[in-house]
Amino acid sequence: MTKGGMESVEVFTTEGKGRGLKSQKEFLPGDVIFAEPAYAAVVFDSLTHVICHTCFKRQERLHRCGQCKFAYYCDRTCQRAAWLNHKNECSAIKRHGKAPTENIRLAARILWKMEREGSGLSEGCLVSIEELQNHVDSFGEEEKKELRADVESFLEFWPPQCQQFGMQLISHIFGVISCNGFTLSDQRGLQAVGVGIFPNLCQANHDCWPNCTVVFNNGKIELRALNKISPGDELTVSYVDFLSLSEERRKQLKKQYYFDCTCEHCKKQLKDDLMLAVKAGESKPSADTVKEVIQLSKDTLEKINKARMEGQYHEVVKLCRDCLKKQEPVLGDTNIYLLRILSIASEVLSYLQMFEEAADYAKRMVDGYLKIYHPNNAQLGMAVMRAGVTHWHAGLIEAGHGLICKAYAILLITHGPSHPITKDLEVMRVQTEMELRMFQQNEFMYYKMREAALKNQKIQVMPEPSNENAPSLFHKKE
Repeated sequence: MTKGGMESVEVFTTEGKGRGLKSQKEFLPGDVIFAEPAYAAVVFDSLTHVICHTCFKRQERLHRCGQCKFAYYCDRTCQRAAWLNHKNECSAIKRHGKAPTENIRLAARILWKMEREGSGLSEGCLVSIEELQNHVDSFGEEEKKELRADVESFLEFWPPQCQQFGMQLISHIFGVISCNGFTLSDQRGLQAVGVGIFPNLCQANHDCWPNCTVVFNNGKIELRALNKISPGDELTVSYVDFLSLSEERRKQLKKQYYFDCTCEHCKKQLKDDLMLAVKAGESKPSADTVKEVIQLSKDTLEKINKARMEGQYHEVVKLCRDCLKKQEPVLGDTNIYLLRILSIASEVLSYLQMFEEAADYAKRMVDGYLKIYHPNNAQLGMAVMRAGVTHWHAGLIEAGHGLICKAYAILLITHGPSHPITKDLEVMRVQTEMELRMFQQNEFMYYKMREAALKNQKIQVMPEPSNENAPSLFHKKE
């Protein structure tokens, strides 16, 4: 079964996993298997005034819709492009007196589209909205309560003159949003800014070590190959970050997506040994010591979260340094508790412009990540990029350029050459290459020029550390 623009994939029924996607042809790492526009998408409630409601880009100055005073756009082009989807929403918001929450707005946009186009298959879709899984039967009491509240709010918002849909379909739509709402990132891919429904992407099953990745680029999601894929291979994506023990990933997948992961990495607990590594050699720590340090690490991570929420970044640095002193004699270089502290320490120290110490922690973090992550993992690429920029700011130009080149090679596959973040990285790669040549020709002159440049131009401040993790694939309430 293939549809417009989707000739290279087909939907098939997998044993024990329901529907899945299969490749119809060969793909190489970095190839775009398909690009899919959202069936419907909305900006998060907290960001409606700073993100364009059409292209989901973050802009300094946005134009507000003169009618409902709720929707914001980059310019007239984005506003015109949005009108088909915003027209009903606009009058409904005016009638209702205020905009409802993102879930209600997304459900309404889906149903207005179904009203316009009728149910069944939309152009370019392999499956219809009605066929998507909703998992409502697996909902716990709390989720059922939220579902009932959403349906109630939706019925208050839905205009009486529009087509009236049955309760079963409305509940199904909210179920679909709950388990299939895909997170949309801003143009830099660093912050989750909205949620959308992409029926074709929803057909891709999970694997903790997938052969594909998903990136939001230029208003569409792209499914990109991470490995060589042969005709007939199932196309898989990861719904969760790999940097957790297999048992933790399985718990998270069961809680949020209602299935038991049976992928190779979970069944065989691959890489768990690395993530739990302890110091080897003659002075191998006792099991009790390891247990004690892991508990200390968990407690410290909670304290760090609290300090970050309050903007107490110097306190975060102190907590990290103290924790690292206790971890270093006991935990191995790839232990996830050590890596989590190294990651936070390097990020916060960079923000505080203490680049040399940050670079040391970033290097150790990246060395650990390279042994754990898939070589073409997007999270790995972003971490290597941050480490490269930190080294560059610290004046460690050789290591900085090397890391930036490594990150560029990964992001060319995971994000592609046209993605804004890859373009930024290409500019940095060229700049650091030029500086490296200067450094190799005359080290003394390089540092003199760098010193003069820094006096005239304050080093660009790193973004304020965020308590959020990188955007996850699907938008789920934790």
